[in-house]
Amino acid sequence: MSKRRDPNPEFDFFIPLMNDLPLKDQREVMERPFFSLQKRKRLKPIEYRSPNGEAWVKVEAMPAYGMATIWDADILVWAASVLNRMKEQGINDLPRTLTTTTYDLLRGIRRGTGGRAYQELQAALSRLETTSIRTSLRAPKRRNEAQFGWLDGWTLEVDPDTDQPRGMTITLSNWVYEGIVSERSLLTMHQDYFLLSGGLERALYRIARKHAGQQRGGWICRVEVLHEKTGSDAQPKELNRMLRKIIEADQLPDYTMSLSQTVEGTPAVMFQLRGVEAATELHRKLEKERERLEADRRRAEEVDGLMDRLSRERPR
Repeated sequence: MSKRRDPNPEFDFFIPLMNDLPLKDQREVMERPFFSLQKRKRLKPIEYRSPNGEAWVKVEAMPAYGMATIWDADILVWAASVLNRMKEQGINDLPRTLTTTTYDLLRGIRRGTGGRAYQELQAALSRLETTSIRTSLRAPKRRNEAQFGWLDGWTLEVDPDTDQPRGMTITLSNWVYEGIVSERSLLTMHQDYFLLSGGLERALYRIARKHAGQQRGGWICRVEVLHEKTGSDAQPKELNRMLRKIIEADQLPDYTMSLSQTVEGTPAVMFQLRGVEAATELHRKLEKERERLEADRRRAEEVDGLMDRLSRERPR
């Protein structure tokens, strides 16, 4: 981990080098429905209970902001990755508040850095702070429960002369922080995870990474269980259609998917590890799609900026 000094001595940013930083996420969060899978505002709560009834999760949104999305969770993945690197370097006093720049965070989670991206970042931080989670995880048999938000707070520094965003801080909630710094609580994720554009795709990858892992024989999961674990609010018929579309697109890092059945004949999905050659080809495909989407975003921002200037210059 390195420190880079800003020309203005008023700021001293802690900036991780994301290009060689393995992505990490919490095991217990990856396999359960903690986030909305849609970009439109979701207010309907998520309620999940494990088959044995011991582990349960309830996620509720504040109407003004909506529920934290699976894309907002990229910020938590970034935080877990940074803290894990610090732990590997032997730093004992791991901070609950991380300091970086908006530019480096956006680049680290493979986002654009235009004006709209900064606005979306602020909205994501607000959702992460205001979404309320209650769960029995970490103490199910003692019937304890915890209630928390993903973040306890955040700040954004703005340059007083240019009004441009500069530095920022993110303060993790105690529940999130303790989950990250606990031993053997994190799993490594594929770097291309950030390139997945679909919410259900992202949820399926996280579930597969937790359960399928490096099993060469693959892992089979009933469609009904996948529905519960993703927290999707789609009807079963619509979910089946979405699954078939994802299987056809075949874009999950690390894994291929195929329709299958359990020994009882129940509809299921098989997750299997990709070969090296297939994984390399998928990486090229995802990078190309990311570049296309980023170019589209830049063009849209240029058009928006032009329309704003024309509206200001129009005689009244």
